[in-house]
Amino acid sequence: MASRSDAPHLPRSAPIEAYGNGGFAFAEMSHRGSLLCLPDAMWAWPVTRPEDIDKRSLERVFDAANSIDTLIVGSGTGVWRPPSDLRQALRAVSIVVDAMQTGPAIRTYNIMIGERRRVAAALIAVP
Repeated sequence: MASRSDAPHLPRSAPIEAYGNGGFAFAEMSHRGSLLCLPDAMWAWPVTRPEDIDKRSLERVFDAANSIDTLIVGSGTGVWRPPSDLRQALRAVSIVVDAMQTGPAIRTYNIMIGERRRVAAALIAVP
């Protein structure tokens, strides 16, 4: 049996219905903290600021690379540019990264999953 930290919040992807107050609402659930949305599950994500986004924090994305074409990164309320080494590592597994503030990232993610695109999202919670 998987430990609580190794279990997804939801064993599938779902649109984000609301965000703010430090969390997200999706699939009639709520989650406090940042969120990693993969094609097959939605996970708690321990990242709280863009500077903490690296290959290690995105390990689940790299593990699922064969089912992802685009990674949308919601960087909170600020603008963040992925470091070139991270961008190159994602490109090496055929994933394009697109970073923007969390609000626009959620809207983009929702549109892309609605179009059944192969998308993941790494979303930093906003106050």
